[in-house]
Amino acid sequence: MSSLRPAHVALYLSLILPVALPVLAAEPQPATEPVLTQPEIRPQLPERSMEDETALERQLPKNEQQQLQAGEDSFLALWKPANSNDPDGAVIIVPGAGESADWPLTVGPLRNKLPDANWASLSLSLPDMQSLASQPRMAQAQTSPAPVEPNTSSKEASTTAKPIEQAASAGSENAVESPPGDTFEAISKADAERIFARIDAAVAFAQQQNMRSLVLLGHGTGAYWAARYVSEKQPAQLPKLIMVAARTPAGVEPDLSQLAPTLSVALLDIFYKDRPLARKAALQRLQASKRASRSNFSQVALNAIPGNDDAEQEQLFRRVRGWLSPQPARK
Repeated sequence: MSSLRPAHVALYLSLILPVALPVLAAEPQPATEPVLTQPEIRPQLPERSMEDETALERQLPKNEQQQLQAGEDSFLALWKPANSNDPDGAVIIVPGAGESADWPLTVGPLRNKLPDANWASLSLSLPDMQSLASQPRMAQAQTSPAPVEPNTSSKEASTTAKPIEQAASAGSENAVESPPGDTFEAISKADAERIFARIDAAVAFAQQQNMRSLVLLGHGTGAYWAARYVSEKQPAQLPKLIMVAARTPAGVEPDLSQLAPTLSVALLDIFYKDRPLARKAALQRLQASKRASRSNFSQVALNAIPGNDDAEQEQLFRRVRGWLSPQPARK
């Protein structure tokens, strides 16, 4: 029986192979080229600053809102005329990074208080800074220029501050790697051009209101851009500049300690001396101004008042008002 097994196998194969081969040949071969799919195109998200502008448009009186044009950008500015028939002039306020035109610290209080001091106020909305896109967003509801020294104030910021506060909870480990130096410089220059265009539009609007004097005031990084605007544009219609809690944006040059001494305008530099980094940076600006023999440079050191934002903002306002409209000395 065992001698017949090979013969049986051979017979079996001779019968099945002629039938199986045509069937195998008829089966379709799998495609060797992958099927290309179109990538999903997501709509471009609006700038966060535009969301802040929309929120302010809902919250604030229409008579305070001005839509100004800066190149291709239309932006919101908040205008409050002086409560006088003979105002001294107008103060153009430049907020810091992440701050709205009605930011609850410095920006909002000053724009609301200045009209009672015979000065109109025009507070600007700034575009999102592309040069900051690779950096972790910091909470800006603070009077200190140093983001590593948060304000201890207990007062809650306005609703326009919430996107910043929420984003600030992300740590530096979530930061995206910064672009190369040349690319960053180009991005920073583009940021400056957009900001300068908005300041240009604000100056043009204020001049249309027949203001006898215009003053530029910047807060935080807004103080840096205001100083740089004055340095590069040298506008004759802006003879005075006020910097409050000034801070140079990360990675941007020149630094404020290099920039401030070169300005020809009268300059008031207000800082909070209980913040070590702010105090150190202010000292550098003061020393650089002395080396440049600046006679129109004034520096004021303030103390933060934790737990009493109203008193802190009133203290700041009095300093600004006193410099803008000095009272004659009593005999």
